[in-house]
Amino acid sequence: MSFAEIISKVDGIVWGIPTIVLILVTGLVCTIASRGIQFAKLGSAFKGIFKKNDGDGELSGFAALCTALSATIGTGNIVGVATAIVAGGPGALFWMWLAAIFGTATKYAECMLAIKYREVKSDGHILGGPFYTIEKGMGPKWKWLAVLFAVFGALAGIMGIGTMTQINGITSAIQTAFDPNNTSIAFSIGAYDFSWATVIGGAIVTIAVALVIIGGLKRISKVAEKVVPAMAVIYVFLGVSILIMNATKIPAAFALIFKSAFGWKAVGAGAMGFVFKQITDSMQKGIARGIFSNEAGLGSAPIAAAPVQTNEPVEQGMVNMTGTVIDTLIICTMTGLSIVIGFYGDMLVSPDWNAGLEGAALTATTFSRVLGGDGHSVQFLLMLCLAFFAFTTILGWDYYSEKCLEYLSKDKMTFVKIYRWLFILAVAIGPYFKVQTVFDIADIFNGLMAIPNCIALIALCGVVRAETKSYFERHPEV
Repeated sequence: MSFAEIISKVDGIVWGIPTIVLILVTGLVCTIASRGIQFAKLGSAFKGIFKKNDGDGELSGFAALCTALSATIGTGNIVGVATAIVAGGPGALFWMWLAAIFGTATKYAECMLAIKYREVKSDGHILGGPFYTIEKGMGPKWKWLAVLFAVFGALAGIMGIGTMTQINGITSAIQTAFDPNNTSIAFSIGAYDFSWATVIGGAIVTIAVALVIIGGLKRISKVAEKVVPAMAVIYVFLGVSILIMNATKIPAAFALIFKSAFGWKAVGAGAMGFVFKQITDSMQKGIARGIFSNEAGLGSAPIAAAPVQTNEPVEQGMVNMTGTVIDTLIICTMTGLSIVIGFYGDMLVSPDWNAGLEGAALTATTFSRVLGGDGHSVQFLLMLCLAFFAFTTILGWDYYSEKCLEYLSKDKMTFVKIYRWLFILAVAIGPYFKVQTVFDIADIFNGLMAIPNCIALIALCGVVRAETKSYFERHPEV
């Protein structure tokens, strides 16, 4: 059995029915505890994004949301959606939506609790996240669960969502833009050839990451903060253009997504065993990629929310929950619909509809195919969008992982400094793994992170209910 097959097996175990049920139940419990806050107060939540904060803390609410979004809007939106559709069929989008709808309440609850249970250190800086939510909210006897979350969080940053998937997505997009036929081979590993576009692109990104993390050249991240919103506008413009140009195909695309989510092809064939497998594959990939993208229930966003300048945890919880709406229900939906529309006819008649394409290459080919023109311009724009999205995601996850390590090491920075070099090494080797393999690795650690976090959210649903009720009784105007 190959390494990729072993990873796929482990991924299937971690993201089995129990984990899927746990995540959906957590979202349902948080929805009930918060009185359906994602439906009743979504408008107020978006208004709160720009509210001036005047409480205790280090960051504005808007800055905390941007920090969380910079770590979520990345390869999950462009590459992750594509891999979910390839592996789980168009129906994966349905399960992604379902998880996001309930995940919005999950994001609210976990960020609100992170602020409630955060800790102010002796030097004045604030540390918070699921590790303190578990330790303080559930009690000291559950500290082992808090430690487990922090360990998985550090590993997720260095081995999954924070490094290899991001750099792999960047180099895949660079190769698609500059050497789509993989003609300029730099070297080979086994049966896989790697082009100079991949090698050079990977080296440039690795150096840039090292300069920020080790060298402290903050001007690079400052530039990224300005460029990423522009890239987001370009990406949304391209996606919306596809949907407008193909508005008549959107109903058929939705029909295909819903039918695929419940094993429509297998039903026609009468193969009930295959029906179940198709549905579970769609659920697994849809929910896993949804969490990869919006991180609802993962426990990462609360780490960014904890230092917010507020004395009202509910306020920032509402602000942060808008990130799930923006990330999955808007941007991921746009990507997914574009792919389904672009390959709609092929999906209906052929099992190899994607012609072997996956990840960034599939999304780039879809956009080029539908928008027309010479194709290269669109692919180049997507490469730029993905490169900047993924770069800021890498930096965001270094922050998350360092905070997990800070909790584990009891503020000993020596361990953090060693971790930074390992983090950079993981970025450097990321381009040389298969797209599906790096996403499977990321899924594994995402699932392992989510499990202790979701257990805590269910255990503390009474606190969520009490805090929410108290806030809206004191602020009926919201």
